[in-house]
Amino acid sequence: MDSAFVTKIIVLGVYVAILFLIGILASRRVKSMSDYYLGGKKMGFWAVAFSARATGESGWLLIGLTGMGAMAGYSGYWVVVGELLGVYISWQFMAKRFKSWSDKYKAITIPDYLQSHFKSSTNTLRIISASTLVVFVVIYVASQMDVTGIAFESMLNIDYRIGALIGFCIVLLYIFVGGFVAAVWSDMFQGILMFFGLVLLPIVVWFSMDHGAGITEGLNAIDPTLTQIMGRSDDLWMNLFTILGFSMIGLGFLGSPQVYVRFMSIKSEKEIDKGKWVALLFTLLTDAAAVTIGILARIYFTKEGQDPESVLGNGGENVLSMITHEFLPTILVAIFIAIVLSAIMSTIDSLLILASSAITRDFYQKIFRPDLKDEDLTNFSRMVTVVMALAALGIAILLYNLYPERQVFWIMIFGWSGIAATFCPVIILSLFWRGYSEKGAIASMITGFISVILFKFVFSNIEGIGAYLKELDVLAPSFALAMIVGYIVSKIFPPENTESVINTQYSEL
Repeated sequence: MDSAFVTKIIVLGVYVAILFLIGILASRRVKSMSDYYLGGKKMGFWAVAFSARATGESGWLLIGLTGMGAMAGYSGYWVVVGELLGVYISWQFMAKRFKSWSDKYKAITIPDYLQSHFKSSTNTLRIISASTLVVFVVIYVASQMDVTGIAFESMLNIDYRIGALIGFCIVLLYIFVGGFVAAVWSDMFQGILMFFGLVLLPIVVWFSMDHGAGITEGLNAIDPTLTQIMGRSDDLWMNLFTILGFSMIGLGFLGSPQVYVRFMSIKSEKEIDKGKWVALLFTLLTDAAAVTIGILARIYFTKEGQDPESVLGNGGENVLSMITHEFLPTILVAIFIAIVLSAIMSTIDSLLILASSAITRDFYQKIFRPDLKDEDLTNFSRMVTVVMALAALGIAILLYNLYPERQVFWIMIFGWSGIAATFCPVIILSLFWRGYSEKGAIASMITGFISVILFKFVFSNIEGIGAYLKELDVLAPSFALAMIVGYIVSKIFPPENTESVINTQYSEL
């Protein structure tokens, strides 16, 4: 057996052992449903900040964004700008308000928060929010498992299906044991790996490539449009839509459930101020590093007139594998494989727990079995987690077989956008507008959910405007429509007795 392969397997073995140890230690803190889904609301700012960012970034940061940097060139940095704005607005203006109200409502899940906020007398809002959450979470988890298979195939030469199955088993085992606490602690460990790996790699490559001399010249020699920060097209409108499509990815941080349950779990509002700076620094350095890695790979591996995807894979998905094998010794390549898995696992674990909570608490307990106590549901929630993971794994394998030419970056963004367009407008309006009604919230969620599907599969194929909408992608227009429809419906059907979020207790914010 090849010694390099053995080294990689040993490093991965150590990495997996650490995750299992985290799961075992975390299991000692799981004594109730609140512990399993929110860590008992006692998490510190370091853990929450790293977990929120690792969960928000996922495998698309290492596989998708590095590849997109290679394809887009300098304009790819608009993703960094958009993500920074999204993270800043979320932590600065929304997190404390959301934490305060979710604590007041004793909410464990996002549907819990919505049900309590609107004083809903029916289960309609809970059913719609839980249903849409499950649908897009399973799609998003499937895209992460898809990347797991790609990572094992490109970096270890292990069959895609076997790699996806290995990743599935790893993440399921430590979640099954430790729940949310295991997810957050492992996310912190994995986030630290991601941070240092991404930040240091472009520095190593930079100095290996003649100390970084001629980066702009190198891109210009391959394709002058790669150095155009405002877009690569001669069509100004196309460039505008492309920049908006890249930068509006950050909208997903303004209320996505997998991120906002982290705010529920933090032990106090004071911790949010500290966590904000950790989250911003993490976002700036890791996102910028990912795009830079892609740009350096484009210069090093491709030539003028060459199809970059024929060298770097669909959407540049092989960029990270190629550049680590080219510039790093085997032991560091092995660590980078663990880092890629860290990015993927940190999102899968959070999303699976999120989907499990929607089914276990918001469907089974709150609607069908309100007589059951929280402590009686822990085992059931674990079983639901397994079923959700199996469904996502099945979709990932299906994607692999049906769409071999798929682009990882945009498949992930579709799942991310579906969750964001459905929930972010509702969270924003519920926090800042006293006139927002339950009917308005339901309308917002349905509009966001349907719009993502329509913009992806229908409107983007319309002759003339379809090409522009494809560059804009689905999140921004779906987000805007959900906000507008929610406003209009709330004006037509105003709230009867909804507490104002804007009151004196927030005067110091």
